[in-house]
Amino acid sequence: MKCRWLMGVLLCCSLSLSAKVTFPTVLADNMVLQQNEKVNLWGKATPNKVVKITPSWSNVEYKVTADQAGKWLVKVQTPAAGGPYEIKFNDGETVTLKNILIGEVWFCSGQSNMEMPMRGFGGQPVEGALDYVIKAKKSTPIRMYTTVNKISKTPMDDVPGTWKEHDPEGVSSCSATAYFFARYLQEVLEVPIGLVISNWGGSSVEAWMSREAMNEFKDEFDLSYLDNDKASGKNDNQTPCYLYNAKLHPLINYTIKGAIWYQGESNAGNPEQYTRLFPAFVKDIRKSFKQGDFPFYYVQIAPYAYGKENEVGSALLRESQLKCMDLIPNSGMAVTMDTGQIYIIHPRKKKEAGERLAYWALAKTYNIPGVPCESPVYDSFAVEDGKAVVSFKTKHGLCTHSTWQVGNVEIAGEDKVFHEATAYIRGNKLYAECKEVPNPVALRYGFKNYTEATLFNDYDIPVSSFRTDNW
Repeated sequence: MKCRWLMGVLLCCSLSLSAKVTFPTVLADNMVLQQNEKVNLWGKATPNKVVKITPSWSNVEYKVTADQAGKWLVKVQTPAAGGPYEIKFNDGETVTLKNILIGEVWFCSGQSNMEMPMRGFGGQPVEGALDYVIKAKKSTPIRMYTTVNKISKTPMDDVPGTWKEHDPEGVSSCSATAYFFARYLQEVLEVPIGLVISNWGGSSVEAWMSREAMNEFKDEFDLSYLDNDKASGKNDNQTPCYLYNAKLHPLINYTIKGAIWYQGESNAGNPEQYTRLFPAFVKDIRKSFKQGDFPFYYVQIAPYAYGKENEVGSALLRESQLKCMDLIPNSGMAVTMDTGQIYIIHPRKKKEAGERLAYWALAKTYNIPGVPCESPVYDSFAVEDGKAVVSFKTKHGLCTHSTWQVGNVEIAGEDKVFHEATAYIRGNKLYAECKEVPNPVALRYGFKNYTEATLFNDYDIPVSSFRTDNW
């Protein structure tokens, strides 16, 4: 018996001493690491054991000691863009991560319009995707990591996910908005692009926020379920903190350049609250990643009927998102007024969304001169000779498509009743008049759930819906 016991102890010790280094799923073969940066590498090893890390791009050996729980984290200096490379990890036994590229890394999140893959949803295709999927080659240095859907009441250290290469299978399953963003960046910057994608269709912004951040809204949200075994009473993807804990927190050590976001539809019922939640979310995610006020670019939700096309609920949410550009430092918004479909909430035109996000990144993050990215924004309202006159902040003028008129413009008088107006542009101003409103006091453009874009800048970037009143 003693002999068997001793053999068991020796076997356990032997297994412990020869345990391999393990990693979260986001650190794996085929990944992309941020260039010219001290990036985080982390994982688990034998408790109190020294882990040696040797990247092939420098052959410099880094050492870190695992803590009593076996956890370790080390910062490793990366070179300029290139690859493929390998990284060796030695905890008494060598483990090698292979086919690693160095380039630009972006975190991509949101709800179903970010989730929508290049292969589309059932009965809802992505315009032009087939050509990109069929022509996808591994030689194109774009890699995509995507998480699976999980929830948790407490922050998790890991979440299932997989890095995929740029081949037809990998591209077809990638978020279409994120893919078109990455494709455009890669073509312009000519460096590898890595996408870390974590999204969930139908999710609300509060589901992506930490408990610390949500405590600021405890008078509006009941968080008691986080302290017991009871359900929240809400859908998992709309329960505060659930997605932060399971699908965001496991990724916060990954070194990124910036983030893109496509979400808002699930918060359309309370635009005033969203105006407060969304900036708090961005502040929270930046605090979690501990990489300063990194660039944060997001897509304004597209027009959609939401049951009643002439109501204004989603227009108010679009207005909230427009306000948030002034509330969120180092941010930018891609307007998609021209991509909406009246009865389909997932626009097929994902290329426009992704590329307009890329314009912001190229202009503001990569500082490429002359890249237009901003939509014209409403500036002021006046009345001249019975006409409503709206001025815009714009660097690239105003234009319409095919006709001199601007459609979907309404004006109202003191009675606050809006009437369809005849509208046109002169220079950077919009003029509108209507015989039913001889003395206009307010103007609205495209301010309905569903509307069609008729006003753009000279680079064909659409103007957001807006109103001059606050009724």
